[in-house]
Parts: sequence; structure tokens; C-alpha cells
Amino acid sequence: MMDRTFVMVKPDGVQRGIIGEVVSRFEAKGLKLIAARFEVLSEKRVNEQYTEHLEKPFFPSLKKYIMGGPCFLMVWEGRNVVSIVRTVIGATNPQEAAPGTIRGDFGIDIGRNVIHASDSPDSAEREIAIHFKSHELFSYTRIDEPVIYEY
Repeated sequence: MMDRTFVMVKPDGVQRGIIGEVVSRFEAKGLKLIAARFEVLSEKRVNEQYTEHLEKPFFPSLKKYIMGGPCFLMVWEGRNVVSIVRTVIGATNPQEAAPGTIRGDFGIDIGRNVIHASDSPDSAEREIAIHFKSHELFSYTRIDEPVIYEY
């Protein structure tokens, strides 16, 4: 079984119309999309998602922002997928993100950095469970997997 990670295009990314660009970059990298959903997150799920930030001074504005519009939630699969996705999206602060990364190309402000991705395999497992039930994750083989991976 391949590794999995959670990725979310935040409301600013949805409003700016970059969902297709995000999906295209991950697919072009060779990752496999195994679940996706478009929705406005509930307060309960936002609190679960950002549990490590609940007591931080910026959390109320983060929660208002995340709940302020639809998000596009995804689960991606591939070898070392967490680190690959983190490289593709770039540094959390878009001003520090390299050109060619999602945040480097589309973000300007750390508070509106267009995308969230799990930062570790443990976080990925926890975040996937917050947003998706196991029956919503699809297993299939991409026909290009033998070209992408050395077996």
C-alpha cells in the first residue's frame, strides 16, 4: 500500500479558481487522487483540523476564514507522498516559498496561503480521518504506475 496525505484548497484558493491547477500539479507529479469533496467546513471539524492552534491568538481569525467559504478537500496517494506534497506546495509563508511551488506562485500573505497539507504521516492519518470515512477512499491502479515507480 502507498502512503496517503490530506490536502485542502482553502477558501482563498477556491475563490481564486486554482483547484484545477492544484490537482494538475499533483497528478503531473505522479500522485494519485483517491478522494475529493467540495464543502464548507463545520466549526467542529475546523477545531479538530487545527487542534494544535486552538489556544493561539490567531486561531479565531483562522477559524472564521476557513469557515467563510467552501474548501476543496483531497486525499492523495503515492510513495513518500507527505514530503512530496509539502515540496510541491512550498513554505507556509508564501513570501518564503520558492517560485514554482503552489504557495510561491499563488500566495502573498501567510494568513491566505491558499492550501493546507499534512506535515507528517501521523498528521495525514489524523486529518484524513477527520474529513473522510474509509469507504470514501478509493483504491485503483493508475496505468502509469510502472513508469513512475521502480518495482
